[in-house]
Amino acid sequence: MDQNRQLVVKSNHIIEASYRLSVAEQRVILSAISQVRRDKPVTDEVLYSVTAAELAQLCGTDPKTAYRDLQNAAERLQTRRVSLLLEPDGVTIRSKRRRVTCWVQTVDYIDQEGRIEMRFGKDILPYLTGLQREFTRYALSDVAKMASAYGIRLYELLVQWPEGHREVALDDLRRWLQLEDRYPSIKDLKRRVLDPAVEQINEHSPLMLSWGQRKTGRRVTHLVFDYALKKPPKTASGVTDAAKKRKSGKLTDADITRLARPGETWETARSRLNQIPLEI
Repeated sequence: MDQNRQLVVKSNHIIEASYRLSVAEQRVILSAISQVRRDKPVTDEVLYSVTAAELAQLCGTDPKTAYRDLQNAAERLQTRRVSLLLEPDGVTIRSKRRRVTCWVQTVDYIDQEGRIEMRFGKDILPYLTGLQREFTRYALSDVAKMASAYGIRLYELLVQWPEGHREVALDDLRRWLQLEDRYPSIKDLKRRVLDPAVEQINEHSPLMLSWGQRKTGRRVTHLVFDYALKKPPKTASGVTDAAKKRKSGKLTDADITRLARPGETWETARSRLNQIPLEI
């Protein structure tokens, strides 16, 4: 795997869909999504291969652990469902509806190779291939080392709004994470979901995140997230690596992909990086 080129691209319908996957299952799904080609037609006949060795390298885990996680994920992924809220488009869908579909239609586990081959479900593919209008993209490496499934989901919800501030209705977050009946008190939700997720984002992602809550009356109804990009590392001379490469004309496509801000298009990142100051 070329980690610099692995991008996860999801329709915002998927970002705000209702589903629950384990960390291992999310790593497999996201690794497969990063392989989806968007420069040519994609069908549900395409097989995507993910190996334990690749996951171990990407996530920084022990190969034996990655092997076990891959095997467990292969056994469960075919049964995992995602619930999508479809808004009226004025043409084919006359009223709001909820669609429940499968992430994958088949999963083959090749034990001797520590590898799985999987096909995405036919109904899920349009939300992964750029056929929808509103998409969110980020580097797979942004979330690969996270040990919290909620951290991965929360990170996606933040990079969907790259402005650095997002307010989320608590009921919506519970629905997206399938937590409607779990952790009913805000204290338990904070301890079991929010604090571990924020800790993982701050440790492993390009973002630094803080959060608070807003009440309506006496009840907490909204969560407020504020976040910003961490400062890029500098060389001994105080010049960022990106600035040095831009000055020398050696800023490659892989560099641009790696240095793109969460949620930023490749074209926008290229324009921004080619104009960054040489010293900051």
